[in-house]
Amino acid sequence: MQNKHLWKPSKFVITARGCKASKDPAEVGRGSRFTADILAKVYESAIKRHASGVLLDLGCGHVPLFEIYQDYVSDNICVDWENTTHKSPFLDRSFDLNHGISLPGEMFDTILATDVLEHVWNPELLWREMTRVLKPHGKIILGVPFFYWLHEEPHDYYRFTKYKLQMFCEQNGLTVVSLEPCGGAPEIILDIIAKNLAFSKTLSACHFFVCNVFVQSKIGKKISAATAEKFPLFYCVVAQKSGTRLAT
Repeated sequence: MQNKHLWKPSKFVITARGCKASKDPAEVGRGSRFTADILAKVYESAIKRHASGVLLDLGCGHVPLFEIYQDYVSDNICVDWENTTHKSPFLDRSFDLNHGISLPGEMFDTILATDVLEHVWNPELLWREMTRVLKPHGKIILGVPFFYWLHEEPHDYYRFTKYKLQMFCEQNGLTVVSLEPCGGAPEIILDIIAKNLAFSKTLSACHFFVCNVFVQSKIGKKISAATAEKFPLFYCVVAQKSGTRLAT
């Protein structure tokens, strides 16, 4: 990562209660803080379980997950494209993921691609390229929204079901380690309300409090778990490459 000494927490911050969304509205909008808190918890868990070695952070922006994975990896390579709305001084390389990953094969132990796949209009190529640059036994940690508003327009192209995510893995010879829906119908409804109350700081604060009380309640957890399969807010996928090296 370039300019590592300049890095500071951005979208996610580490607290005594684990990783959380930043309270800074410049980093996380009022309408997105509720869902960003959910993402923080899921990504923190996946990274701590699966990140290792040399990590490729795709579509990294300001590298918001660095504080989580820095102690689990030996090095991190940061990549984004030059048209990103999150201009970053931390990039090692800048290129368009729709045209491949311009790096040598079997180079990385871990690939992190969070909230990136929906912005790539050529996802089949990206999956092939991620597999190519992954070392044998290496893992991909990928997060992608499902029931979620349009964002970073016009570069928002897809919403993938778990079946399509499984197919991407199968087509590239990857083993699905885990494919979990995150959030259910309550989180979706509360997120929609949050987005539409974002104009008001007071209403947003009240709604954020209500969201946390409800989703942490027994009934909230029960409804979320019961609806997550059919109404997922987003998915987190961990896939592993086989131990066979590519032919040279």
